[in-house]
Order: sequence, then C-alpha cells, then structure tokens
Amino acid sequence: MQSDASGYDIKQQFEKLFSYFYNASYGTIYPTLSRMEREGLITKENLVQTGKPNKNIYTITEKGKEAFRRYLESDIQEVEIKSDFMTRLYFGGLAEPELVHRWLESTIRSTEQSLARLQAEYEVSQPRISPTQLLCLKIGMTNMENILKNLQEGLAQLSRMKEEGAGPA
Repeated sequence: MQSDASGYDIKQQFEKLFSYFYNASYGTIYPTLSRMEREGLITKENLVQTGKPNKNIYTITEKGKEAFRRYLESDIQEVEIKSDFMTRLYFGGLAEPELVHRWLESTIRSTEQSLARLQAEYEVSQPRISPTQLLCLKIGMTNMENILKNLQEGLAQLSRMKEEGAGPA
C-alpha cells in the first residue's frame, strides 16, 4: 500500500517489523504474490539490472487497494499461536530433565535475540512509522519480556527441583 516493492523488499519488512507476530518465508511470499497478480490485485514489472539478476517489482492496483480496505474492515480473527517449543514443553514431563533444560536455555537465548532485534528496530523506527506500528512493536517487546521472565523463572525452578532430587521436569 505504501510503495512498490520486490519480493525481497517484502521479506525484509516481515523480518523487521512483522517478525514478532507474523512469519512469512519466501515460500509463502512468492506464491501469494503470484496469486495476487492472477487475481488482479497487483501488477508485476520486471526490472532489468546491470551486473545483478533482474527483479520483479510489484505494484498494488485499485482492485488490490479495495481488497485491502475490505480486509481492514472485516472481523478480526482470533489469535492463533503455533509453537513447536510450547508443544514440546507441554509434554516435557515425558522427556529427560536435561533435554527440557536445553529447550529452555535455547529458547531463552533466541527470545533474548528476538527481543534485542525488536528493541533496536523500535529505536530506529520511531521517527518514521505510525503510532499503530509503534504499538505493535511495544506489544511485541512487552510479550517477549514476559515470556523471557517466565522462561528464566521456569528454568530456575526446574534447576532447584533437580538439585533437591524432586523428580522429573
């Protein structure tokens, strides 16, 4: 809606601003762009580049803008969380305690990295993005901080239980 973009540009936006709440791979982006082009929601222009591979630039059409407006006005879908970690953690009582500890430590590290990325993006984005986009980043940071706190507390509790010989995780 804001500017023409290549698939790569779109992926970069997902990694920067949307990464907390929406994961999109190239395997999702390019088929979606192809479908949107077939439906007349976007157009594609092949940009010839010297010394680099050519790239496709996508532009939203009036039909696409109308579809986007309809989306914004539609009912909000329920939040859906898909997490391999949470599925494994739920069944963690059936796993070796050391394995559960590795899951927690690994997830703590990746959550810290994700939080740091969001915080850095928040700092550099403040002057150029909308208040609602900033709110998305704030919600993401707050949620990650809470997840991190719970993971650290859980790891500490499991470590104490292990030291006390209190049984499986």
